[in-house]
Amino acid sequence: MKMIASSVPAQVMKRVRARGRGSVFTPSDFLTVGARSSVDQALSRLVKGGQLRRLARGLYDFPKMHPKLGALSPDPDDVAQALARETGSQVQIAGVRAANALGLSTQVPAQSTYLTDGPSRRVILGKRVVNLRHASPKHLIAPGSPAGTVVQALRHVGPAGAADVAQVAVRLLSASDKKTLASTVVLGPA
Repeated sequence: MKMIASSVPAQVMKRVRARGRGSVFTPSDFLTVGARSSVDQALSRLVKGGQLRRLARGLYDFPKMHPKLGALSPDPDDVAQALARETGSQVQIAGVRAANALGLSTQVPAQSTYLTDGPSRRVILGKRVVNLRHASPKHLIAPGSPAGTVVQALRHVGPAGAADVAQVAVRLLSASDKKTLASTVVLGPA
């Protein structure tokens, strides 16, 4: 019996649905489905059909829907992770975002800044901005982990708030994250 291969758009949508609403992706996430040109064409058709949304050049999402508000904006962390997957780089939240993620600040920045070992990029999502800034390895300590978030929060609050960061780290970090933090502490801020 001969198996009929499904179309590239159908395979792309199958993978997108498996990730669920709110997922963010780039064409490189689907290169096992078909050639790059086929994937680009499939994504273009899915956007025109209203099944997917194009956020920026080479960046798409399967938006979460709200009954009254309609399509919601994607999570900046998901956008940063998708951009990092595309370039094979690592990302780490930085600055006030790190302090907010740990509960040290109630300030929610309009610009979400991430440090990366890949190329710098800026994506505008309505009124929100996602900045990926290339950083040297000394600034990317334990990227993508809670330990790395603690280091970035320390960089943001400085010596005056170091005790608060330490209290939060003791409470929130797992044993393995504490070991990671202890092993990389010599690379962290003074």
